[in-house]
Formats: sequence, structure tokens, C-alpha cells
Amino acid sequence: MQIRISWPAGNITATLDAGTPTTQALAKALPLASTARTWGEEVYFDTGVAVSRETDARQVVEPGTVAFWTDGDALALPYGPTPISRGDECRLASPCNILGSVDGDAGLLATVRSGDPIRVELIEE
Repeated sequence: MQIRISWPAGNITATLDAGTPTTQALAKALPLASTARTWGEEVYFDTGVAVSRETDARQVVEPGTVAFWTDGDALALPYGPTPISRGDECRLASPCNILGSVDGDAGLLATVRSGDPIRVELIEE
């Protein structure tokens, strides 16, 4: 399953694992509009989707991971270190459900500013 995430300065696509309960819940909510927040080199935003933490949730992930922060009902898109990272790792605020990864260069997320309108939509196959 592919999604497009757009903001005033650009957009990225991401490929998600359609088999997870979180991805299925998110897909039902699309398209969605939200307001971007930044935390170090991570973009996150509220989705209005509430799900439980999955058994394989992780706190330290690769740059470009598409994660779902269950504590904040938010998508979390890390592209580099956060304020609690050790070294260059991407350490999320708490363990997050892993949905997939950004296609291409996750560094494009550096152009997202806190407060930017952000939109997520399903890319129809």
C-alpha cells in the first residue's frame, strides 16, 4: 500500500505493510489533513486514529521509517536524531508501531516546518 504525504514545500511517498492492524485503521481514515510538528529530525502529526501498541513496536528505528505513535495517535516520520537519540540513531519518544518506510530520500522531511499543514492520501494502484 502506498501513501503520499504532502506539505507546502514538498511531498514524499511511502510504502506501508497492508497486513498490520494499524495500517488498516489508518487507510480507513485517509485522506486526512493535519498540522505538522517537529521534534529534532522527526516530523509527527495527529491522525485522529486510535490503535493499540502492536507486539513488534520499536523505539529505535532506521531513518525513513513510517511509525505510528500510539501515545499520541500520530504518524511519526524520523529522518535523523531526535532530542533523546544516542548518537545518530532515530529514537522515537516511546515504542511505536512500524508501518513501512519512505520511498527515496527521507531527508526531504527536513523542509517540513512545525505548524505546516500536512495531508496524507492513499495512492490508488
